Amino acid sequence: MVQENRMRFSMGALVPVLRKFMKFVGPGIMVSVAYMDPGNYSTSVSGGAQYKYALLFAVFISNIFAIVLQCLCIKLGSVTGYDLAENCRRHLPRKVNLMLFAFAEVAIIATDLAEVVGTAIALNILFGLSLNVGVLLTVLDVLVILLFYHQDGHSMKRVRSFEIFVSILVAGTLICFVLELFQISIPNKGDLLKGYLPSSIIFKDKQALYISLGILGATVMPHSLYLGSSIVKPRLQEHDLKKYGKIQVRPSLNAIKYCLNYSYAELIISLMFVATFVNSAILIVAGTTLFGKPEAEDADLVSIYNLLVHYISPAAGLIFALAMIFSGQSAGIICTVAGQIVSEGFLEWSLPPWATRLCTRLIAIVPCLFVTLTMGETGISDILNLSQVVLSLILPIVSAPLIYFTANRKIMTVPDVYNDQVDEQTPLNNTGKVNKADFTNSNWLTVVAVSIWALIGGLNCYLVACFILGEDVHF
Repeated sequence: MVQENRMRFSMGALVPVLRKFMKFVGPGIMVSVAYMDPGNYSTSVSGGAQYKYALLFAVFISNIFAIVLQCLCIKLGSVTGYDLAENCRRHLPRKVNLMLFAFAEVAIIATDLAEVVGTAIALNILFGLSLNVGVLLTVLDVLVILLFYHQDGHSMKRVRSFEIFVSILVAGTLICFVLELFQISIPNKGDLLKGYLPSSIIFKDKQALYISLGILGATVMPHSLYLGSSIVKPRLQEHDLKKYGKIQVRPSLNAIKYCLNYSYAELIISLMFVATFVNSAILIVAGTTLFGKPEAEDADLVSIYNLLVHYISPAAGLIFALAMIFSGQSAGIICTVAGQIVSEGFLEWSLPPWATRLCTRLIAIVPCLFVTLTMGETGISDILNLSQVVLSLILPIVSAPLIYFTANRKIMTVPDVYNDQVDEQTPLNNTGKVNKADFTNSNWLTVVAVSIWALIGGLNCYLVACFILGEDVHF
């Protein structure tokens, strides 16, 4: 009887927590989209084809690194009320700010190239459209932005509609990879699980190291840092609007405490169960069916489709193409949001979302069209590889301010007042001063964040140097 009462009590306490958590579901899913775009697929297939499951550890650790940096993004956006781009404008010299803006825009364009290529190839596979036509059709997702996205953080209904739409695309990607896994048979599950543990082959085999670094470098995408620090704001604003009847730029301490831990939890769960799953699934499929097949070692997106059709079934190839459609479109749409955040944050320059998207897409489409007209599929593969090189070089530059801001006590300290006026309701400490909450990174977190930043940056630069020297490097 006592045990039964305890169970009822625990369930009664758990239900409100789950209900509150469900209100925060959405931003983490949107951030996870940046970690599973078509640009990652060829590297994962190459890793599985050459080393079976041994490089699953690289997938796992890269997502751990992503979680740490994205949690810093959530903290920065929640505590300051400004996203990463806005904080750069407010706290950095103008020349540095403009330089970071330029790098951020190049990163978004390079990311968009991967989405354009992936979607165009999927349309070619599914409907027989030429790559040129497929590239041009990717402009149509501007209409999706016009219907679902509006830069108005005060309207939670519109924000939720947009999050649900992106979540549907993500769900489509997940379902495709679940079906892909059902197409194969894994005789030894123990070997698969061991793949998530550190393996000496990563350091003994030079090619294994290259592929592992390619997986690591392609995971944390620069535009996701701007996105993650911005999309947490609507829920903070909604809380303050309900509690105080108004919204100010910096959220109240009450709103920060109400939202922060749930935002962390939703992000971690989304990245682990969405991004980690998708990146693991494609490597597992390749490791199970393509291990030891030389033709799979340097496969591009079209070759991956052909290999799946040949070694598994036509259904497996079709599912892969559908996954590229879902992931390419969701990742492309997220680039729109990131482009808007970057433009407004760095320059206080505001254009309608459709205009920002159209400009970014046209810049991405022009080189794609040129390459497809002159070089065909081989050129498409080359431009995809080039976009990953660019992203690898830019990431350390745009992520450095994130760690600096979250380690700055002046920026990360919040007074326990909302309207900047002290009244009889304001909590005071023993000295009669307003209480303040310090959200600055602890020393150990700063060390961890700097170590991750230096490791990713150093490894990316090492990969690029090897690539320039003619090594067979996978990005």
